[in-house]
Amino acid sequence: MVVWGDTIAAIATAPGRGGVAVVRVSGSEAFSIAERLTGIRDQGPGIRVGRIANVDEGVILFFKGPHSYTGEDVVEFQCHGGTVTPRRVLEACLAAGARLARRGEFTERAFLNGKLDYDQAESVLDLVDAKTARAADAALEGLSGRKRRELKSLYDSALDLSTRLEHALDVDEGELADDYVRELGSQISDLRSRISGALRRANEGKILREGALVVLAGPPNAGKSSLMNALLEENRAIVSDIPGTTRDSIEEWLDLDGWPIRLVDTAGLRTSQDEVEGEGVRRAEDLIAKADLVLWLRNSEAGEPLNGSIAQLLNRLTSQPLNLSTKCDLVRGPGLNVSAKTGEGLDELKREIVAKLKEKAETSVVDLPEGNFVALREALTLLETGEGQETGEGRQEEDLVLTANAVRAAAERLGAAIGVTYSSNLLDNLFSRFCVGK
Repeated sequence: MVVWGDTIAAIATAPGRGGVAVVRVSGSEAFSIAERLTGIRDQGPGIRVGRIANVDEGVILFFKGPHSYTGEDVVEFQCHGGTVTPRRVLEACLAAGARLARRGEFTERAFLNGKLDYDQAESVLDLVDAKTARAADAALEGLSGRKRRELKSLYDSALDLSTRLEHALDVDEGELADDYVRELGSQISDLRSRISGALRRANEGKILREGALVVLAGPPNAGKSSLMNALLEENRAIVSDIPGTTRDSIEEWLDLDGWPIRLVDTAGLRTSQDEVEGEGVRRAEDLIAKADLVLWLRNSEAGEPLNGSIAQLLNRLTSQPLNLSTKCDLVRGPGLNVSAKTGEGLDELKREIVAKLKEKAETSVVDLPEGNFVALREALTLLETGEGQETGEGRQEEDLVLTANAVRAAAERLGAAIGVTYSSNLLDNLFSRFCVGK
C-alpha cells in the first residue's frame, strides 16, 4: 500500500562500475534522514561535503520543496560508484526511516505535485530510453511542454467552434451572416487538419521511442546476413555460401539519420524438413507480419519464383516491402541493386529506409491505451463526421444540430487529452515503466 507523504529512497544511477553514484531521497523526512546520516544541520538549499553514514565521503545536495524535481524536500547523496558503496548508503537511508521507492515513483510524485504534466512525464521516460539524437530531441520537445501546448490549442479551438455552433442553433437563421455557417465549416476542416498533423507527429514519436522494426527477409542464400553486416559495419551475422546457415533471427540497433532501427536478420524462407530450420522460418514469417518495413532480398543470380504462402504474406503487409537485388557486383536485377561486397547501393538503401519510415509516420495510426492518441483519433473521427454535413445556403437545422453535437463531443475528447481526468490504470501503466531511481 502506498502512503503519500512518506519518504522514499533509491539509487538513481545505473548499476555497475563508475566514478559517481547518486542515492536520491524524497519526502517530508528527507532532511532529517540526511542529518542522521551526515550530522549536517545547516540544511538550507545547496551543496555540502561530508561523511555519509560512516561508509563514504561524498557530496550532499539539498533541494527544498517545492523547488525540487518531485516538489518535495529532496536530498541526493553523491557517493563513489560501484556496487557496494551505493547499496550501503541506500541501506543507511532505509534504516534511518525511508522506504524503498517503487519504479518511477519520483517522477510520479513530480506529476502528482504539479511539477510535470502527463506528457512531460512520458517525455522523461522517452529521454531516458532515447537511442538516437533525434529521439532525444523529440523527448526534450515533449519535456518542454510543447505537446501539451499544442493539445491545449486544439482544445481551445474546438471549444470555440462548439460555442459558435451553439449560438447558431439559438438564433434565427436570418440573424446570421450569410457566410457564418460556411465559415464554421471551413474552421472545422482546419481543425481536422491540425489534429491530423498532431497524430502524424505522434506516429513519428512512437517510432522514435520504440524503434522501427526493419526485417531482412528472403530465400536462403539471398545475402541477408551479408547485408546486415554491411549496414551495421561489423561482422554481426555468420555469412556462408551454404543455404540455411541462419536458423534464428538476429537483432541489432541501427541509427539511420536519427531514426532508431531494430534491424533483424531472419532465416531464409523455404520449405524444410529440418525441424530447427522450420522453426526459424516460422519465426521469420511472424517477424515479417509485425515489421514496420520489410527488406525483401532476391539473389540477382537466382531469379527464383516466390513461394505461394510467402507471396500471400507479403501481400497482406500494411506497407509494401522494399525489393532489393543483392550481389549486383555479379548480376543486376529488378528493384534496388545492392552489393554488400562493394558497398554499391548501400547509401541509397539507407535513404530509402528513412523515406519509408517518414511515409509510415504520415499514414499509420497510433492506437495506444496510454497517452492522448486515442482521444485525438476519436476527436478526428467526430470532426470528419461533422465536416461531412452540408454547408452553405439551405442547410437543414437537423444537419447543424448533428454538426454541433459532433464538435461538442470532439471538444470533450480533446479535453480528456489535455488532462481533465486520469485513470489510476493509466498512471500505473506509465510509471511502472520507469527505473526505480527515477
